[in-house]
Amino acid sequence: MRWNLQRLALPAAGFFFSRPAGAAAVLTLVGFLAPSLGAPVEALAAPVEGLSARGYLGSELERGAPQLPHILVVATGGTIASRAGSPEELSGYSVADTGNELVAAVPSIADVADVTVHQFSNTGSTGITPADWLGMAQLINQVLGAEGYEGRAVDGVVVTHGTDALEETAYFLNLTVRSPKPVVLVGAMRPASAISADGPLNLLSAVRVAASLDSRDRGALVVLNQEINAARDVTKTNTKMVDTFVARSFGLLGVVDNTDVVFYRRSERRHTRESEFDVSGLTADDLPRVDISYTYNGADGADIDAFVARGARGIVVAGSGAGSTTREQGQAMRRAADAGVIIARASHTGSGRVGGGGRGSFVGADDLVPQKARILLMLALTATGDGAEIQRIFDTY
Repeated sequence: MRWNLQRLALPAAGFFFSRPAGAAAVLTLVGFLAPSLGAPVEALAAPVEGLSARGYLGSELERGAPQLPHILVVATGGTIASRAGSPEELSGYSVADTGNELVAAVPSIADVADVTVHQFSNTGSTGITPADWLGMAQLINQVLGAEGYEGRAVDGVVVTHGTDALEETAYFLNLTVRSPKPVVLVGAMRPASAISADGPLNLLSAVRVAASLDSRDRGALVVLNQEINAARDVTKTNTKMVDTFVARSFGLLGVVDNTDVVFYRRSERRHTRESEFDVSGLTADDLPRVDISYTYNGADGADIDAFVARGARGIVVAGSGAGSTTREQGQAMRRAADAGVIIARASHTGSGRVGGGGRGSFVGADDLVPQKARILLMLALTATGDGAEIQRIFDTY
């Protein structure tokens, strides 16, 4: 918990008022009569909504200051940890900095939280695999539980990550981290060596969000450009711009405004501690192969036949419009379904629902973009192969 302190001077007493950021707890007001009045030192107490106060005897010393929240930064690499040959280069960079170096570059983080760093990996985001998702989810579930990290309780987690596939890791964690504590993913669009690098402010904002009590029970969050988005809804929409992450259909959840973390809405779909997906006992081999087929004029379905031949248990079809496909692609989909493969119909338009599934091996992916529909289908297939049950899962998450 972070405390913002404000002194209130009164003629006969001194007080420190403090309010826990984002909290509305009923705390206690305590004042001390000034010794200069010749009166005995005594305590005066009264309940004050959302405030606490500590007396001081002629000094500015605050007694018994609460500890800052303990935030674990799980570093994985990405542009936020990369450097190029010169400050003007915004491409052609490589991962160079560790998580400890990222945190050390933003000294004001120490005013927000007590941060510990765990170096999970140091790679570009397209180097993150489903096995890494699984390992990350298991780590985060462990540290947010009773065990904590190295014997210390953890109040929230920040994952530093490359932006190209950040939304995929975010959605996997949204479905598999079974804790109400904040899990925040953050990256950067410019390398750490660049003029006006966005990484440092993004990291500070992410730590602020992870340290805020208001961030609890909101699912995995994505924080860049001082915007807070839901892992389920957000997607990368631009190859270069710092405002690339957008939840096209529903908008952002909130903002980081200077030192304030402000939320305006919640994600209504099931997530985190309400999730039915328990990955604690899974290994990488337990995650089934699920591939994505893209619709375009002239698509003949050869990729679908190849995916089935390689052992795919599910295929997401990124169709045109509301899930339309070519005739030949549709024929390949039926061949795959006859072989027991689950087909999830999605759209490559970037927003909008695809429904009408739940018939045999065919399901509708709702409004999930294809890459996120793939993640949900992978997890669903660890529990069931029934099309109707998988459709329920898509309608729930």
